Amino acid sequence: MIPIDLSGKTALVTGVGDNESFAWFIAKALQAAGARLVFAVHPRMIRIVEGFLSGDSPDDVASRKLPYGGGSLTVEQLLPCDVSFDTMADVPEVTRNDRRYKRVEEQYGDYSIEGLMKTVKESHGGIDILIHSIAFAPEIKSKLVETTRAGYWTALSISAYSLTGLVRAGLPLLENRPDGASVVGLTYLGGVRVVPHYGGGMSTAKAALEIDAKQLAHNVGSKSIRVNLISAGPYASRAAKGIGDIGQMIDYAAQRSPLPRGIKPEEVANAAVFLCSPLASAITGHVLYVDCGYNIMGV
Repeated sequence: MIPIDLSGKTALVTGVGDNESFAWFIAKALQAAGARLVFAVHPRMIRIVEGFLSGDSPDDVASRKLPYGGGSLTVEQLLPCDVSFDTMADVPEVTRNDRRYKRVEEQYGDYSIEGLMKTVKESHGGIDILIHSIAFAPEIKSKLVETTRAGYWTALSISAYSLTGLVRAGLPLLENRPDGASVVGLTYLGGVRVVPHYGGGMSTAKAALEIDAKQLAHNVGSKSIRVNLISAGPYASRAAKGIGDIGQMIDYAAQRSPLPRGIKPEEVANAAVFLCSPLASAITGHVLYVDCGYNIMGV
Protein backbone atom coordinates (compact mmCIF):
# COMPACT_ATOMS: atom_id res chain seq x y z
CA MET A 1 0.00 0.00 0.00
CA ILE A 2 1.27 3.47 -0.90
CA PRO A 3 0.41 5.77 2.01
CA ILE A 4 -0.36 9.47 1.93
CA ASP A 5 0.77 10.81 5.27
CA LEU A 6 0.51 14.56 5.86
CA SER A 7 1.09 14.32 9.60
CA GLY A 8 2.71 17.44 10.98
CA LYS A 9 1.85 19.51 7.91
CA THR A 10 -0.05 22.77 8.27
CA ALA A 11 -2.74 23.45 5.68
CA LEU A 12 -4.18 26.93 5.22
CA VAL A 13 -7.54 26.51 3.51
CA THR A 14 -8.99 29.73 2.12
CA GLY A 15 -12.48 30.41 0.84
CA VAL A 16 -14.41 28.15 3.20
CA GLY A 17 -17.99 29.38 3.19
CA ASP A 18 -20.13 26.40 4.13
CA ASN A 19 -20.12 22.64 4.57
CA GLU A 20 -20.98 21.84 0.95
CA SER A 21 -18.08 23.59 -0.74
CA PHE A 22 -15.04 22.00 -2.34
CA ALA A 23 -12.93 23.76 0.30
CA TRP A 24 -14.81 21.96 3.09
CA PHE A 25 -14.35 18.53 1.50
CA ILE A 26 -10.70 19.22 0.70
CA ALA A 27 -10.10 20.24 4.31
CA LYS A 28 -11.65 17.01 5.58
CA ALA A 29 -9.55 14.89 3.23
CA LEU A 30 -6.37 16.74 4.19
CA GLN A 31 -7.08 16.19 7.87
CA ALA A 32 -7.88 12.52 7.27
CA ALA A 33 -4.33 12.32 5.89
CA GLY A 34 -2.99 13.93 9.06
CA ALA A 35 -2.75 17.65 8.24
CA ARG A 36 -3.42 20.43 10.76
CA LEU A 37 -6.00 22.93 9.56
CA VAL A 38 -6.29 26.70 9.55
CA PHE A 39 -9.36 28.20 7.87
CA ALA A 40 -9.39 31.64 6.25
CA VAL A 41 -12.96 32.84 5.86
CA HIS A 42 -14.52 35.97 4.40
CA PRO A 43 -15.45 38.36 7.25
CA ARG A 44 -19.12 38.20 6.29
CA MET A 45 -19.10 34.39 6.46
CA ILE A 46 -17.11 33.72 9.62
CA ARG A 47 -20.08 33.29 11.96
CA ILE A 48 -21.72 30.95 9.47
CA VAL A 49 -18.63 28.76 9.31
CA GLU A 50 -18.33 28.85 13.10
CA GLY A 51 -21.84 27.42 13.20
CA PHE A 52 -20.98 24.55 10.88
CA LEU A 53 -17.90 23.76 12.95
CA SER A 54 -19.68 23.80 16.31
CA GLY A 55 -23.30 22.93 15.49
CA ASP A 56 -24.75 19.85 17.16
CA SER A 57 -27.55 19.10 14.70
CA PRO A 58 -27.35 15.67 13.04
CA ASP A 59 -26.58 17.32 9.68
CA ASP A 60 -23.76 19.42 11.14
CA VAL A 61 -22.24 16.45 12.93
CA ALA A 62 -22.46 14.32 9.79
CA SER A 63 -20.87 17.05 7.66
CA ARG A 64 -17.80 17.09 9.95
CA LYS A 65 -17.21 13.35 9.71
CA LEU A 66 -13.85 12.69 8.11
CA PRO A 67 -13.46 10.14 5.31
CA TYR A 68 -11.70 6.82 5.83
CA GLY A 69 -12.77 6.60 9.47
CA GLY A 70 -10.58 9.51 10.48
CA GLY A 71 -12.83 11.06 13.13
CA SER A 72 -14.36 14.53 13.03
CA LEU A 73 -13.18 17.76 11.41
CA THR A 74 -11.14 19.89 13.80
CA VAL A 75 -9.86 23.34 12.86
CA GLU A 76 -7.06 24.82 14.93
CA GLN A 77 -7.70 28.41 13.84
CA LEU A 78 -10.56 30.19 12.14
CA LEU A 79 -9.38 33.51 10.77
CA PRO A 80 -11.08 36.26 8.77
CA CYS A 81 -9.62 37.32 5.44
CA ASP A 82 -11.02 39.46 2.66
CA VAL A 83 -8.65 38.84 -0.25
CA SER A 84 -9.73 42.12 -1.83
CA PHE A 85 -7.24 43.79 0.52
CA ASP A 86 -3.51 43.13 0.64
CA THR A 87 -3.19 45.28 3.78
CA MET A 88 -5.59 47.09 6.08
CA ALA A 89 -4.44 50.34 4.47
CA ASP A 90 -6.31 49.17 1.34
CA VAL A 91 -9.66 48.90 3.15
CA PRO A 92 -11.94 51.86 2.32
CA GLU A 93 -13.80 53.63 5.09
CA VAL A 94 -17.17 52.41 3.87
CA THR A 95 -16.01 48.84 4.41
CA ARG A 96 -14.36 49.47 7.77
CA ASN A 97 -17.58 51.11 8.97
CA ASP A 98 -19.73 48.19 7.82
CA ARG A 99 -21.38 46.62 10.86
CA ARG A 100 -20.12 43.09 10.23
CA TYR A 101 -16.62 44.21 9.27
CA LYS A 102 -16.39 46.36 12.40
CA ARG A 103 -17.42 43.40 14.55
CA VAL A 104 -14.81 41.17 12.93
CA GLU A 105 -12.08 43.79 13.30
CA GLU A 106 -12.93 44.24 16.97
CA GLN A 107 -12.79 40.49 17.59
CA TYR A 108 -9.95 39.41 15.31
CA GLY A 109 -8.10 42.54 14.25
CA ASP A 110 -6.48 42.55 10.81
CA TYR A 111 -8.52 40.77 8.12
CA SER A 112 -6.25 41.56 5.14
CA ILE A 113 -4.01 39.04 3.38
CA GLU A 114 -1.02 40.50 5.20
CA GLY A 115 -2.77 40.14 8.55
CA LEU A 116 -3.74 36.55 7.80
CA MET A 117 -0.18 35.52 7.04
CA LYS A 118 1.18 37.36 10.07
CA THR A 119 -1.23 35.54 12.37
CA VAL A 120 -0.47 32.13 10.84
CA LYS A 121 3.26 32.75 11.13
CA GLU A 122 2.89 33.58 14.81
CA SER A 123 0.77 30.51 15.55
CA HIS A 124 2.22 27.85 13.24
CA GLY A 125 5.56 29.15 11.99
CA GLY A 126 4.99 28.09 8.39
CA ILE A 127 2.59 26.70 5.80
CA ASP A 128 3.03 23.41 3.97
CA ILE A 129 -0.23 23.49 2.04
CA LEU A 130 -2.21 26.46 0.73
CA ILE A 131 -5.64 25.84 -0.75
CA HIS A 132 -7.11 28.62 -2.88
CA SER A 133 -10.87 28.13 -3.18
CA ILE A 134 -11.99 31.68 -3.84
CA ALA A 135 -14.19 32.97 -6.62
CA PHE A 136 -16.69 35.79 -6.86
CA ALA A 137 -18.20 37.81 -9.68
CA PRO A 138 -21.03 40.16 -8.71
CA GLU A 139 -22.41 40.10 -12.24
CA ILE A 140 -21.89 36.41 -13.02
CA LYS A 141 -25.40 36.08 -14.48
CA SER A 142 -24.66 38.81 -17.03
CA LYS A 143 -23.29 38.11 -20.47
CA LEU A 144 -19.80 39.50 -20.95
CA VAL A 145 -21.12 42.11 -23.35
CA GLU A 146 -23.41 43.36 -20.56
CA THR A 147 -20.75 43.30 -17.81
CA THR A 148 -19.65 46.61 -16.32
CA ARG A 149 -16.03 47.54 -15.88
CA ALA A 150 -16.46 47.50 -12.09
CA GLY A 151 -17.97 44.02 -12.12
CA TYR A 152 -15.24 42.77 -14.44
CA TRP A 153 -12.41 44.10 -12.26
CA THR A 154 -14.01 42.70 -9.12
CA ALA A 155 -14.18 39.23 -10.68
CA LEU A 156 -10.50 39.37 -11.68
CA SER A 157 -9.31 40.83 -8.39
CA ILE A 158 -11.04 38.33 -6.13
CA SER A 159 -11.11 35.22 -8.31
CA ALA A 160 -7.68 35.47 -9.96
CA TYR A 161 -5.29 37.97 -8.40
CA SER A 162 -6.01 36.68 -4.90
CA LEU A 163 -3.91 33.60 -5.68
CA THR A 164 -0.93 35.80 -6.47
CA GLY A 165 -1.62 37.97 -3.43
CA LEU A 166 -1.75 34.98 -1.10
CA VAL A 167 1.40 33.37 -2.52
CA ARG A 168 3.28 36.66 -2.45
CA ALA A 169 2.38 37.44 1.16
CA GLY A 170 2.77 33.81 2.22
CA LEU A 171 6.11 33.23 0.53
CA PRO A 172 8.18 33.47 3.74
CA LEU A 173 5.91 30.82 5.29
CA LEU A 174 5.89 28.53 2.25
CA GLU A 175 9.48 28.60 1.05
CA ASN A 176 11.92 25.78 1.70
CA ARG A 177 9.65 23.64 3.85
CA PRO A 178 11.15 20.23 4.77
CA ASP A 179 9.27 18.34 2.03
CA GLY A 180 8.44 21.37 -0.09
CA ALA A 181 5.14 23.25 -0.05
CA SER A 182 2.08 22.81 -2.25
CA VAL A 183 -0.38 25.43 -3.48
CA VAL A 184 -3.60 24.10 -5.00
CA GLY A 185 -6.35 26.25 -6.50
CA LEU A 186 -9.68 25.54 -8.14
CA THR A 187 -10.56 26.50 -11.69
CA TYR A 188 -13.26 25.58 -14.19
CA LEU A 189 -13.62 24.72 -17.87
CA GLY A 190 -15.31 28.10 -18.33
CA GLY A 191 -11.83 29.60 -18.34
CA VAL A 192 -10.95 27.96 -21.67
CA ARG A 193 -14.35 27.45 -23.33
CA VAL A 194 -17.57 29.41 -23.51
CA VAL A 195 -20.03 28.20 -20.88
CA PRO A 196 -23.43 29.92 -20.91
CA HIS A 197 -24.46 31.50 -17.59
CA TYR A 198 -20.78 31.81 -16.59
CA GLY A 199 -20.38 35.49 -17.31
CA GLY A 200 -19.68 38.72 -15.50
CA GLY A 201 -15.96 38.35 -16.09
CA MET A 202 -15.74 35.04 -14.22
CA SER A 203 -14.64 33.12 -17.33
CA THR A 204 -11.91 35.71 -17.86
CA ALA A 205 -10.90 35.40 -14.21
CA LYS A 206 -10.51 31.63 -14.52
CA ALA A 207 -8.43 32.06 -17.68
CA ALA A 208 -6.23 34.51 -15.78
CA LEU A 209 -6.03 32.17 -12.80
CA GLU A 210 -4.73 29.35 -15.00
CA ILE A 211 -1.88 31.31 -16.56
CA ASP A 212 -1.13 32.93 -13.20
CA ALA A 213 -0.73 29.50 -11.59
CA LYS A 214 1.77 28.54 -14.28
CA GLN A 215 3.66 31.82 -13.86
CA LEU A 216 3.74 31.36 -10.10
CA ALA A 217 4.94 27.76 -10.47
CA HIS A 218 7.91 29.13 -12.41
CA ASN A 219 8.47 32.01 -10.00
CA VAL A 220 8.55 29.98 -6.79
CA GLY A 221 9.75 26.56 -7.93
CA SER A 222 13.31 27.28 -6.82
CA LYS A 223 11.96 27.71 -3.28
CA SER A 224 10.50 24.17 -3.30
CA ILE A 225 6.93 25.37 -3.80
CA ARG A 226 4.63 23.66 -6.28
CA VAL A 227 1.54 25.39 -7.73
CA ASN A 228 -1.26 23.41 -9.39
CA LEU A 229 -4.95 23.80 -10.18
CA ILE A 230 -7.88 21.41 -10.20
CA SER A 231 -10.50 22.01 -12.88
CA ALA A 232 -13.60 20.48 -11.35
CA GLY A 233 -16.76 19.63 -13.22
CA PRO A 234 -20.01 21.43 -12.39
CA TYR A 235 -21.17 20.79 -8.84
CA ALA A 236 -24.22 22.14 -7.00
CA SER A 237 -22.55 23.85 -4.08
CA ARG A 238 -24.44 26.66 -2.37
CA ALA A 239 -22.31 29.22 -4.21
CA ALA A 240 -22.73 27.56 -7.61
CA LYS A 241 -26.49 27.58 -7.23
CA GLY A 242 -26.26 31.34 -7.59
CA ILE A 243 -25.21 30.93 -11.22
CA GLY A 244 -28.72 29.90 -12.15
CA ASP A 245 -29.11 26.71 -14.17
CA ILE A 246 -26.51 24.66 -12.27
CA GLY A 247 -28.71 21.56 -12.31
CA GLN A 248 -29.05 21.80 -16.06
CA MET A 249 -25.29 22.29 -16.40
CA ILE A 250 -24.60 19.17 -14.34
CA ASP A 251 -27.07 17.08 -16.34
CA TYR A 252 -25.70 18.35 -19.65
CA ALA A 253 -22.11 17.49 -18.71
CA ALA A 254 -23.07 14.11 -17.27
CA GLN A 255 -24.88 13.07 -20.46
CA ARG A 256 -21.79 13.85 -22.54
CA SER A 257 -18.94 12.75 -20.29
CA PRO A 258 -16.98 9.53 -20.85
CA LEU A 259 -17.97 8.69 -17.29
CA PRO A 260 -21.68 9.51 -17.69
CA ARG A 261 -22.37 11.07 -14.30
CA GLY A 262 -21.77 14.16 -12.23
CA ILE A 263 -18.69 14.54 -10.06
CA LYS A 264 -18.60 14.11 -6.31
CA PRO A 265 -16.90 16.67 -4.07
CA GLU A 266 -14.94 13.85 -2.44
CA GLU A 267 -13.31 13.16 -5.81
CA VAL A 268 -12.04 16.73 -6.01
CA ALA A 269 -10.84 16.46 -2.41
CA ASN A 270 -8.91 13.25 -3.12
CA ALA A 271 -7.22 14.87 -6.11
CA ALA A 272 -6.21 17.82 -3.93
CA VAL A 273 -4.69 15.53 -1.31
CA PHE A 274 -2.70 13.77 -4.02
CA LEU A 275 -1.37 17.10 -5.36
CA CYS A 276 -0.39 18.12 -1.83
CA SER A 277 1.38 14.84 -1.12
CA PRO A 278 4.92 13.63 -1.86
CA LEU A 279 3.38 11.42 -4.56
CA ALA A 280 3.04 14.59 -6.68
CA SER A 281 6.53 15.90 -5.89
CA ALA A 282 7.41 16.52 -9.57
CA ILE A 283 4.05 17.99 -10.60
CA THR A 284 3.76 21.77 -10.83
CA GLY A 285 2.12 24.29 -13.13
CA HIS A 286 -0.50 21.70 -14.01
CA VAL A 287 -4.27 21.86 -14.43
CA LEU A 288 -5.76 18.54 -13.34
CA TYR A 289 -9.26 17.91 -14.68
CA VAL A 290 -11.61 16.16 -12.27
CA ASP A 291 -14.74 16.25 -14.40
CA CYS A 292 -15.48 12.66 -15.47
CA GLY A 293 -13.66 13.44 -18.71
CA TYR A 294 -16.08 16.08 -19.98
CA ASN A 295 -13.21 18.39 -21.00
CA ILE A 296 -12.07 16.05 -23.78
CA MET A 297 -15.41 16.03 -25.58
CA GLY A 298 -16.08 18.03 -28.72
CA VAL A 299 -19.87 17.81 -28.57
